[in-house]
Amino acid sequence: MSVEVSRVESSASAHDTPPSSAPPAFRVADAVVEYDRKPVVRGVSFEIPHGEVVAVLGANGSGKSTLMRAMLGVVPLASGSVEIHGRPVRGFRDWGRIGYVPQRLSVGGGVPATVREVVASGQVARRRRWRRASAADRAAVEHALESVGLTDRARDSVHELSGGQQQRVLIARALAGGPDTFVMDEPMAGVDAANQQALARTIADLARSGATVVLVLHELGPLAPLIERAVMLSDGVVVHDGPPGGLLSSSPHLHPHTSDAASLPAAPALEVPLRD
Repeated sequence: MSVEVSRVESSASAHDTPPSSAPPAFRVADAVVEYDRKPVVRGVSFEIPHGEVVAVLGANGSGKSTLMRAMLGVVPLASGSVEIHGRPVRGFRDWGRIGYVPQRLSVGGGVPATVREVVASGQVARRRRWRRASAADRAAVEHALESVGLTDRARDSVHELSGGQQQRVLIARALAGGPDTFVMDEPMAGVDAANQQALARTIADLARSGATVVLVLHELGPLAPLIERAVMLSDGVVVHDGPPGGLLSSSPHLHPHTSDAASLPAAPALEVPLRD
C-alpha cells in the first residue's frame, strides 16, 4: 500500500514560529529508566528542535514506549534529565502546548460520548476551570473535526466508529487544544488502509503548519515520506539517530506489531493535562 504524501517542506505556519534562540521542544540527556532495578532505557540523549517530524523506532522490548513516557513525565528517570520547551519535565506546567495521541481511545461511563464531546475534551488543558466553551473553542473543535474528515460523524457515539476512525478522533482531540507539539504513540497500529491515508494526510498538514511531531512507531510504513529524522532504539540504547535512509519496513527491527512495553509493568494512564 502507498500513500500519496510527499516529504513536507517548511511553509507558512499556523503556529507561532519560535525564535532561533528558543530551547528545543524536547531535550533528553543521559536518560535511564528502570523497572524493578532493570534498565529499560540506558543513557539515551538527543534533542528535538521545534518543527521537526521525528520517528522513535524499535522492536518489542526496545524501550521506545518507555522513553516516550519518560519524555512526558509519566515514568520517573533513574538518572539523567528531560526538558520540555526548556523546562525540566517535573516543573513543566504548560501542558496546553502538548497534544498527546494514545494508541487507543478509552471512554468510560454509562453514557457513550459523542465524537464532538471527545474532541472538545482536548481543550481542558487550556481552559480555565469552570469556564464555559467560547465561540472560538467551538470553532476550534469544528476545525479539528474537519481536519480529520469526521465532521459528518460528530454526533455519533465514538463506540460506533471503526478503530481507524477512533484514531482520527484522538488526533482531532489533540488538535482542538491548539498545541504546537504532538506526541503520537503508534498512530497507525491496527488501522486499515483508508484510515492510514487519512491519518498520514493529517500528520502532513501538522508538519506543514510548523508543529513539532514525535511519532512512536514499529515501522515507518506509510509515514515514511514525512519523517525527517529517525531515532532507533535497540535494547534501550540509541543505535541510529539521523535521516531514516534504509530504516524502512524491510528492517528486521521494525516488524513486530505489539507494544514493546507489553511485558513490562503497566504505566499510569497518560492524559493531558498530566499535572494540575
